[in-house]
Amino acid sequence: MIDDEGVAMHLLDIDQLRTFVAIADTGSFTRAAEIVHKTQSAVSMQMKRLEDRVGKTIFERDGRLSKLTDEGERLLDYARRIVRLNSECMASFNDNELTGRVRLGLPDDYADRYLPEILARFSRSNPKAEVTVVCEPSHNLIERVQHSDLDLAIITHVDRRGPSEIVRIEQLLWVTSARHGVHEESPVPLALGRPNCDWRHSATEVLESADRTFRVAYVSYHSTAVGAAVLAGLAVSVLPESAVRPGMRILGPSDGFPALPSCKIGLIRARGEENPLADALGVHIKQSLDNLGSTRTMAPLAAE
Repeated sequence: MIDDEGVAMHLLDIDQLRTFVAIADTGSFTRAAEIVHKTQSAVSMQMKRLEDRVGKTIFERDGRLSKLTDEGERLLDYARRIVRLNSECMASFNDNELTGRVRLGLPDDYADRYLPEILARFSRSNPKAEVTVVCEPSHNLIERVQHSDLDLAIITHVDRRGPSEIVRIEQLLWVTSARHGVHEESPVPLALGRPNCDWRHSATEVLESADRTFRVAYVSYHSTAVGAAVLAGLAVSVLPESAVRPGMRILGPSDGFPALPSCKIGLIRARGEENPLADALGVHIKQSLDNLGSTRTMAPLAAE
């Protein structure tokens, strides 16, 4: 395209940007290809054309891995906004108002942080739709989606549980009360989820590797109860970055608490007949979690 002064203008391709965002969100060219319904070779070709269009290298090799360059990180912020605005623009011209009921599941701690934004955005676009919300642990939600008891669910992604669409990645953090010194006790008391909680497994494995003695003092599926034990100065716990509340202090290696892994947040959907209402809610979930802003430095992308 040529502007009024005869200068060539390089317009960005929405489809390429959508694929680029999918790669960044999933950390994998292969998983991104599944999301955008393209072959892996087509995805690779799209990224080569996107690099040619912006005139910068957006991926670089790091051993067997690929990761975003500084220019790629800069492009990612623009790409997210462009893709989101494109979706919102098209939705604003959709005269076919969706009605009916959609069933959403998510753990209670995700409901506290993410649900207000999700419901606000979705209800503005679909005021006649009914949303049923179920709060349960991730492994329960996966079973309910598989049995079509739920249309879609936001879960903590763990590879062994099967695939999900990664919609957010956050760093897990050690937290204690800002007004107490319980983290200095030995053994350190912990407030954690039930024995099958993946964050609990991460916490205990890290402490055991560091030869830090601990005892599990409080156990609950509900983040509100775990947070109460922390704020009362009774225990140390593990939370994603966005769940840290006023009155909590983040602990690190200098406090004797080694770094924890990141937490992947995934979206899963029930299989079967097409469900436009569930599809629309899924779009709003991804846009809402993206709208919360990045809380991490992007992890290296898996080699393909």
